[in-house]
Amino acid sequence: MMRLQVNGKELTIDGVAEDTPLLWVLRDELKLVGTKFGCGIAQCGACTVHLDGQPVRSCQIPVSAVSGMKVTTVEGLAEGEQLSALQQAWIDHDVAQCGYCQSGQLMSATALLATNPDPTDAQIDSAMAGNICRCGTYGRIKKAIKAAAQAGKGKA
Repeated sequence: MMRLQVNGKELTIDGVAEDTPLLWVLRDELKLVGTKFGCGIAQCGACTVHLDGQPVRSCQIPVSAVSGMKVTTVEGLAEGEQLSALQQAWIDHDVAQCGYCQSGQLMSATALLATNPDPTDAQIDSAMAGNICRCGTYGRIKKAIKAAAQAGKGKA
């Protein structure tokens, strides 16, 4: 039996091997399917989640390694029905085309804005470089990040 803290909730999982990737525990055991399987080798970013606020690739992290850490998935970004500024900017700027990579994109962008509330284009490019979008919506992603940064100005 393992205890996990996911999206602010203490959860217990049973019958899962300690070396099972966190991605599969999130999707198959906890039914949090927003985090996607992309490449399986931590190169595409579709499986990005936060561990203690840092973006990581959940396809390569054994579930046993996250004990005592705060796991946040894309489902944990909104507060109830209230979307985060970044999620709203994603909608406002029509970022998603197929949408498959977008949860990973949102998680990387959220981590960027948490540490740098007013990033430059170069800083956005650097922070988002590990997330691949096969549809090529990079321009809209950057616009949404900038809009969310503007929306967050002046907030405590």
